Amino acid sequence: MMTAFFEVPDWLIPRPSAILLEGIQSFGDFRHHIFSTIRLTLVGFTIGTSIGIVLSILLHLLPKIKDMLYPLLILSQNVPIIVLAPLLVIWFGFGLLPKVIVISLVCFFPVVISALDGFRQTPSEWKHYVKMMGASRSQLFWKLEMPYALPAIFSGLKISATYSVMGAVISEWLGAKSGIGVYMTLASSSFRTDRVFVAILTIMIVSLLFFALIVYLERLFIKGRKKGESNR
Repeated sequence: MMTAFFEVPDWLIPRPSAILLEGIQSFGDFRHHIFSTIRLTLVGFTIGTSIGIVLSILLHLLPKIKDMLYPLLILSQNVPIIVLAPLLVIWFGFGLLPKVIVISLVCFFPVVISALDGFRQTPSEWKHYVKMMGASRSQLFWKLEMPYALPAIFSGLKISATYSVMGAVISEWLGAKSGIGVYMTLASSSFRTDRVFVAILTIMIVSLLFFALIVYLERLFIKGRKKGESNR
């Protein structure tokens, strides 16, 4: 209604009906771009979050090293990933590696920070009680600290899930043959604003689907853990 009332040209801001129609008509050609971005996102998300969780465990078990590296981790989050993208191209070229690194970095920081904060949520009195029962450091971590940290870890995973798709799109701008980022670049260069909006809406939908998947896994995992504990 606003675009029609103010007579905004379609090449500047297309009508919602035009965006929907373009999305339906071009889905056959657009589909392989979507799947390409999803595959790239899954690879980067898996690598980034896995490294983040492993590093957070190591830093938690080695508090002296954590005290040295934790401020650096916080500061590194203030560096926009788009600034690092040109350097990654210079160092690693236009292949798959720089794209995966971009997505992994986007997913890495929320997980490692959330996990480290989660490990600190374990009540100190419970730690003392478990130690008095003769539990080893490994038992203390896996039986007490890790379960308490799970909600925080999943919070970091949910943040990473929403960031990962945008990280994949940004990485595709570095140079790719297919992907939503490539589709957006081609659309903007030909002033097909309707296709740009189709790509934006697709990014939002895919991000929500990734987020919903992590929420489902969180409920499944934590619910299963609680059910297992109640049956003991």
